[in-house]
Amino acid sequence: QVQLVESGGGLVQAGDSRRLACAASGRIFSFYTLGWFRQAPGKEREFVAAISGRGEATYYADSVKGRFTISRDNAKITVYLQMSSLKPEDTAVYYCAARRDYLAPRVNEYDYWGQGTQVTVSS
Repeated sequence: QVQLVESGGGLVQAGDSRRLACAASGRIFSFYTLGWFRQAPGKEREFVAAISGRGEATYYADSVKGRFTISRDNAKITVYLQMSSLKPEDTAVYYCAARRDYLAPRVNEYDYWGQGTQVTVSS
């Protein structure tokens, strides 16, 4: 079992930066791929970024490539999402998720989820 708790959400202005964090507990953290997803009102949950167990590989959605950076600190059992040049369309609840196998972009490929943190970007 893996427990995930997100933090760092809030209200920001367009063009600002924000860093989200996801603290994990449970099984051996470095065995798990960690991903960030988001869900805007009335829309399906969508993939944002993922990072492999030891951080050697990352994968991004086209919509955030070059603006967002995913990283992890296995000693602190935490994964981060650094968001820059935020746009109103980035407004969503952001979720952290974990899976036992390699990088994957689909919601149904992840086994554990946090409760989410709201990010609102005003224009």
